[in-house]
Amino acid sequence: MTDLKIWLEATRPKTLPAAVVPVMLASSVAYADGCFDWRPALICVLFALFIQVGTNFANDYLDGIKGTDTEARLGPRRAVAAGLIAPARMKRATILVLAVGFCIGLALIPFGGWWLLAVGVASVACAWLYTGGPYPLAYNGLGDVFVVLFFGFVAVGCTYYVQAGTISRDVVLLGLGCGLLVNNILVVNNYRDLDEDRAARKRTLVVFFGRRFAQMQYYASALLAGVVVLSFWALGYGATVLIALLPVMYALVLGGRLSSAEGPSDFLEALKGSAKVVAAYGMLFSAGVVIGAVLSG
Repeated sequence: MTDLKIWLEATRPKTLPAAVVPVMLASSVAYADGCFDWRPALICVLFALFIQVGTNFANDYLDGIKGTDTEARLGPRRAVAAGLIAPARMKRATILVLAVGFCIGLALIPFGGWWLLAVGVASVACAWLYTGGPYPLAYNGLGDVFVVLFFGFVAVGCTYYVQAGTISRDVVLLGLGCGLLVNNILVVNNYRDLDEDRAARKRTLVVFFGRRFAQMQYYASALLAGVVVLSFWALGYGATVLIALLPVMYALVLGGRLSSAEGPSDFLEALKGSAKVVAAYGMLFSAGVVIGAVLSG
């Protein structure tokens, strides 16, 4: 495998839709509210992608040097743990990617104000603190909180704010649904890695409460994301938003499959399926909001 392919694999491309979907959803509501602006929306996409890749690199590096990731892991291989990328190179790449992402984020200040600087600093810091620092979030049961907060409320809320100059109740609801579905990707990861995480003293919610809890968490997150869709319909966004219930129903099917998943292929399918649910939810929900706005004139 060439060096380029190794680095591309290390970006974890299947996770990248999770960075784009919050921007897509927020921008669709901005369109419906008559304040869509493609310039800050595009900057938000680029910022989110760089922060996501930087977080993935940091996770690869930190879990690799801690010994949390091993060659025996059931999930996709990790570059540092597999010896494909030296830890020092991965650390430098992490710093570079996060620095570029932060610089891109500075371009949002004219659209939203200087307070966004704090959001940028927090995003970069948490990208590292997710698995690094004296109290790693992912190692102390806070990984789920991080994902719902940053991939839901922060990403959706800030994207809308830099276009509309305000935050609405609908955007908060949207952030909740988005964050919960993105977090289901993490739930599958932690469900799969339970034994490894327990051995490495990585205290995820699955380690604390068990696989049955994780399955119920997966179901609950999917159902709440569906409630958000129904809420938007009730709030007058049009029946077209109901198409976003399709990926929610598929998520419920995936939740049922978790209990019978055993080998790497089963978990890989659950992981791929969860990522597809996020992408489909984002695309269909956004399309439903925009089409509803167009039809309502």
